Amino acid sequence: MLESVSDQIVRISILAVPLLLGLTCHELAHGLVALSLGDPTAKLAGRLTMNPIRHLDPMGAIAFILANIGWAKPVPVNPMYFKRPMRDMMLVSLAGPGANFLLALLFAGLFHVLLPQAITRPELASVLHPLVLIGQAGVVVNLMLAFFNLLPIPPLDGSNILAWLLPDNLAYKFLSLGRYGFMLLLGLLIISQLAGISLLGSLIFPPVGFVSALLGVPL
Repeated sequence: MLESVSDQIVRISILAVPLLLGLTCHELAHGLVALSLGDPTAKLAGRLTMNPIRHLDPMGAIAFILANIGWAKPVPVNPMYFKRPMRDMMLVSLAGPGANFLLALLFAGLFHVLLPQAITRPELASVLHPLVLIGQAGVVVNLMLAFFNLLPIPPLDGSNILAWLLPDNLAYKFLSLGRYGFMLLLGLLIISQLAGISLLGSLIFPPVGFVSALLGVPL
């Protein structure tokens, strides 16, 4: 059943804070780890900021709203600054999903603190209920961002993690596919929408559901 316009507005309003915070912290973590390893590129580009506008990719945000899978504008990283490029790129790549996992824990804490209050204090339901939903959405959104970015599809973070495990000659060939990566992702999203199935979601939703259940937060 298609969502009504009002339902879509409510859903997007609840998702907005977790999504913007998740994308911002994800990219900021990349930049901070890169800086700690000697690469000032993100800092010089003005990307070490909590301003979500500097990190927002319009196509990634639209993809998340439509298909629950999205991305931010990648923080620029120059491996030439690194002492051990493959290892350090792997560490930079891990930082983004790591930030999302941490945010998922924090949103889970918010959810569990506020849910009993929303139940026992009905006079505050109009304030607490939306916050509980934001806490719940924050867990799901950040887990989805983390697991999506861990997919080993260049240029997603998982590709640099996999490249670190490969022999150098295979790693460079594999990473060279990054120029086609977003076209592949968009193609998969379009096929999923036309076919009424979620190809990427079938890979992401099971681990999201598993970790969400561990945190005691329903999907």
